[in-house]
Amino acid sequence: MIKRIYNRVLKHVYTIPSLEKYSDSIYKTAVQQHAVNLPPMSTGDLKIVETLKNEGVAISSLEELATPSSSKMTSAAKKLMPLIPCITKKNEFVVHATNEQIMEYPEIFLWGLERRILNIAENYFNLPVAYHGAYFRRDIANKVQRKSRLWHLDGEDRQVFKVIIYLHDVNEDQGPFQYIPVSTTQKLVERLKYRQGYIQDTVMQQNVSSSDYKSCLGVAGTVIFAATSHIFHRGKIPVASDRFSLFFDYTSRLPKYPFVNRYSLPQDYLLSLSRKITQHQLQSLLWQNYKVK
Repeated sequence: MIKRIYNRVLKHVYTIPSLEKYSDSIYKTAVQQHAVNLPPMSTGDLKIVETLKNEGVAISSLEELATPSSSKMTSAAKKLMPLIPCITKKNEFVVHATNEQIMEYPEIFLWGLERRILNIAENYFNLPVAYHGAYFRRDIANKVQRKSRLWHLDGEDRQVFKVIIYLHDVNEDQGPFQYIPVSTTQKLVERLKYRQGYIQDTVMQQNVSSSDYKSCLGVAGTVIFAATSHIFHRGKIPVASDRFSLFFDYTSRLPKYPFVNRYSLPQDYLLSLSRKITQHQLQSLLWQNYKVK
C-alpha cells in the first residue's frame, strides 16, 4: 500500500509540464537514434507491426509464428491448466498461476523471450524491449464486472504491448479479448476526457456504438498482439465456460515512469531463469541493467 501511494505521488511529479517535456524530448531522441538498430523482419511480421500501429490489434497463431519453443510451451500449459483452481474470493473473477507454478513450468515464461516476439515488439516500440513477464489466467464464468472486465487503457507507459494466447477455442460466450480500434479510441479519450481508470459499459455505450466493439475470436493457439495503451479494451465476461489464456507483457527500456517495477516474478526467480537464456534475451529480461542510454 505504501509503495502504491509513493508511486502515485511520483507519477504526479512526472506530469509537471517542464519535467514531462524534458522526458518526452529524451524519449523522441532515443527513438530517432535507435532507428538504424531495429532488427530486420519478414514481410508478415512487418504487417503485424503496421496493423498494431493502425488498428491496435493484430491476430496470428502459434502455427503461423512457428517459434521454436511453442510446442514445449503449449505442452507445459496443458499440464498446468487442471492445476489452476476455479475458486475465487468474493467479487473476484480470475485465478492466476502462482509464481511457484510458473517456475515449475518455465517453458511458459521463457516463450515470451522468443527472438521473433521480441523483434516484433522492438519494431513496434522503435526501442529496445523490456519483458515484464508472463501470466497464466483462468477467467471464471461469473457475473463480476470490475477491473479488467471494464473498458480501460493500460497507462503504465507511453506504449504497452501484450501478447495473448488462447489455450482453447474462444467464441463470444467464452470471454474473448475485446477492443475498440485506435482511431475510435482516440476520439473517445477526448470526448470522455479520459485520464486513467475503468469505464462501465453503460457509459461506453452512450458514447460509441457497440458495433465498434471488436471481439478477438479464435481456436486454441490463437495469438493476439495488442497495443493496450492505445486501445480501449476489456475481457468480455465468459458465460459458457471459464477462459484459459496466457498474457505476456512488454514495454520499452525507456519507461515513462522508471520507478515502477512491473516484473511478474520475484528477482531471485528471474535470476534463476536468466541462466537458461541467450545474451539477447537476458537484456530484455533483466532490462533495468540494460536501459537505453
